Amino acid sequence: MRRNLIYHIRSFSLAVSVLMTLPAFASSAPEADPGPAASPAPPAPKASAGSKVKFGDFNHWVTRHIKESGVIGGHEKTVYAIGPDRVIEGNKPYRNAGGSPWATSNVMAKVAGVVKTSNAVYPAVRSGNDRCARLATQMESIKVLGLVNMDVMVAGSMFLGEMLEPIKSTSNPYSKMDMGVTFSGRPQALVFDYKVDMPPVNTRTKSTGFSAKKTLPGHDEAVTFVMLQRRWEDEDGNLHARRVGSAGELYTRSTPWQNGHRLPIVYGDASSLLSSHPYLKLRSTKDTAYYARNSKGKMVPVIEEGWDSADASPTHAIVMFSAGSGEPYIGTEGLTLYIDNVAFD
Repeated sequence: MRRNLIYHIRSFSLAVSVLMTLPAFASSAPEADPGPAASPAPPAPKASAGSKVKFGDFNHWVTRHIKESGVIGGHEKTVYAIGPDRVIEGNKPYRNAGGSPWATSNVMAKVAGVVKTSNAVYPAVRSGNDRCARLATQMESIKVLGLVNMDVMVAGSMFLGEMLEPIKSTSNPYSKMDMGVTFSGRPQALVFDYKVDMPPVNTRTKSTGFSAKKTLPGHDEAVTFVMLQRRWEDEDGNLHARRVGSAGELYTRSTPWQNGHRLPIVYGDASSLLSSHPYLKLRSTKDTAYYARNSKGKMVPVIEEGWDSADASPTHAIVMFSAGSGEPYIGTEGLTLYIDNVAFD
């Protein structure tokens, strides 16, 4: 019995660690101005300049009902995806529906036979029938075999691309995310509405589920960033890129709705930004690179070879919104980022 218990807990631990690390990335960045300005697979979804990103008004959501494994309670969980209004019953791997270019940290994992979900991105009502996306930093509490309580800190994230379900292993989290969508425009800015709820604390909590919770000084921040890339594939199927455009900002305090907020995009060499925007650094190694499918449908790292010329045109756009910007399992519980009406201009 003891041996089986240890096996089940270890299996569940693997599933949780995958789910919690997928959206995570370490960064530090400048505070955003709360005013209106601040410094073989199916065809990939596209984003176009000069208009809203498809489903970027967040009025339409896929609702999934997934039954988790009995070892962690066997509960039916609701998991949301950004796409056409529909309900999906059962433990079915999700692929972006209706041409939606959006993926989120809401995922289903099946590791060592344990089915586990994570959901920290939700539809929220702005007014009447108008909805937006709510990205939450929250504690997920799970009881394993009714005996072992595990609390894990998670932060909701959404990005242009696709999550590859079900998550089956703990290795190389970025390889489970197809980051970016095809994009050929040269917009001046990413435009969106946002709101931030920042708890009145100056602390973060580290909670991995496997050790005692720790309180750390300083609150976490929500983040938005944009990376425009010009990608190409070599004869061996490896993907390469040069960075065409870069933009990003942190949200460090509570802010009421800011409508039509503009995040300017810097074209060409953006190395001058890195002292204050280190999370915009080139992803030039296999350990730091985002992944995408090559022409053969294989997930491979996209190695950024350098900054592109200031007049280059991209082939792909990466956009990320997240309720956390620090390390995995660390966050300020209750920190919430609301996003609506995303467009390139």
